[in-house]
Amino acid sequence: MSRAFVAPLAAFGRRGPWAAGGLAAVLLLAWTLAGDARTGRRADGDDPAALELLRGTAAAARATPYEGVQTRVAYHSGTPVRTVVTVRHAPGGAALVDDAPAASRERSTRFGGLAGAAATAGGLTGFTPETLDLLARNYTVARAADEAVCRRRARVVEARRADGGVAGRFWIDAETGLMLHRELFDETGRLVAATGFTELRIAVPQTVLASAAAPTRAAPWAAVSAAEVAELREDGWPVPEELPGGFALQAVRRSGSADGHALHLGYTDGLAEVSVFVQRGRLDTRALAGWRRTRGEEGVVFRREGRQRWALWGGDGYVYTVLTDAPRSVADTVVAAFPHGAGWLERLWRGARRIGIWANPWN
Repeated sequence: MSRAFVAPLAAFGRRGPWAAGGLAAVLLLAWTLAGDARTGRRADGDDPAALELLRGTAAAARATPYEGVQTRVAYHSGTPVRTVVTVRHAPGGAALVDDAPAASRERSTRFGGLAGAAATAGGLTGFTPETLDLLARNYTVARAADEAVCRRRARVVEARRADGGVAGRFWIDAETGLMLHRELFDETGRLVAATGFTELRIAVPQTVLASAAAPTRAAPWAAVSAAEVAELREDGWPVPEELPGGFALQAVRRSGSADGHALHLGYTDGLAEVSVFVQRGRLDTRALAGWRRTRGEEGVVFRREGRQRWALWGGDGYVYTVLTDAPRSVADTVVAAFPHGAGWLERLWRGARRIGIWANPWN
């Protein structure tokens, strides 16, 4: 976590050392309290048994052979957008996922490459140690009463906000430790996203996992090292280490494809995940037919809601795209955390347009 440097005061008089020491102690205490407030740290109240259940979900997802049907639902203003996929998994092999036609249609759009690269909330692959640590920092993790999913007994774990409201709920198979179902709620208690098995068979899949034997394709998005991230920041790229609400940067990837150089920033608070795509240039609004144009304190933002929640805008010489399954309030907070308005590159583009130079949406 980066911290701001505070220059020492020039003089304290004859009691300078003591005053400086006292001031330093006060500043240290204030910084510690402010850091906890920023991340929403929940140091007390977590149930060790609940954390242990969540900790085992990632290993269970890798080791458990299964095949079944998963339903993913995103709720926008109470209206569900549903996707049904068939999944098959054998230990040591890649999972084979058969997408519904609707999902394929979304990926075929001009923004489908971003949707495919985004890490979305609501998956059933379990928690990494880093994600679980963030979850415990930002929420209180506790057990709830056992229930049944797919005719299987499930342990239920809840992630609760500081006010006691449920932010997330997880159903974990009592036999295998596999995550069977998960739900995400907004601050009012309204369900905003859910993913879960509607059919499940714990056994080695009958279908050969063709994806495991298929030749590996070159990934369009390459991981960026910490040293490269530092260079990008020095070059002016906006890559914040943290976002409001306890969201921490988990991964940075770079695309050098034909549609232009772009960064994919992956953030999570342990429960919800947010993908932010950043590219230098100017947004051509002609490519956004059918998007909802909104104007707030930050400026004009284009939005769309489907399998994921989208927000798109240009600011200070960059084009930003936010994708998430998280509540609208989370998306709004992320949007507000990045620059808006016209920087010098934006003004340069405006001048170029006056003399007839036009750019594509991502150039």
